[in-house]
Amino acid sequence: MKKCELCNSPAKLFCESDQASLCWECDAKVHTANFLVTKHPRILLCHVCQSLTAWHGTGPKFVPTISVCNTCVNNNSETCSQHNHDEDDNDEDDDEDHDHDGDHVQNDDGVVAEDDEENQVVPWTSTPPPPASTSSNSVATSSTRFSNVEEVFTSNKGRNRRAFNLLF
Repeated sequence: MKKCELCNSPAKLFCESDQASLCWECDAKVHTANFLVTKHPRILLCHVCQSLTAWHGTGPKFVPTISVCNTCVNNNSETCSQHNHDEDDNDEDDDEDHDHDGDHVQNDDGVVAEDDEENQVVPWTSTPPPPASTSSNSVATSSTRFSNVEEVFTSNKGRNRRAFNLLF
């Protein structure tokens, strides 16, 4: 098991620039020291065998994340597929259709109905912008569902320009 080079806790990632295996806490201490060390590329270590994984990144502090190397994924996939194959042989009710995904709801009459309330599409309605004005400056205010927006039309030597200002 690889240990953190600073505190001897289990290592979680490897810093290529420092050539050091680090735990989450020590990595955060080291790589928040200044703006240069935040750019050090770091690679997550495999949660199973602690070899380098394909996941890498930079930045001051990583959120604790679990990553697995390709070798462990392939080994586990073979083990899981063999385990699932053995379980499939013991299934006696493969022909029965049980709905456990929550898409159907039983109403008061005992009839199963689709739950379409969660799958409805609601259009985003907003007031269309006013037509471009021929004057040199004009201001129009519209309200959308999310915020108030002030739209400013200006004319500069025959070129119409639009700007948006948020109103608070």
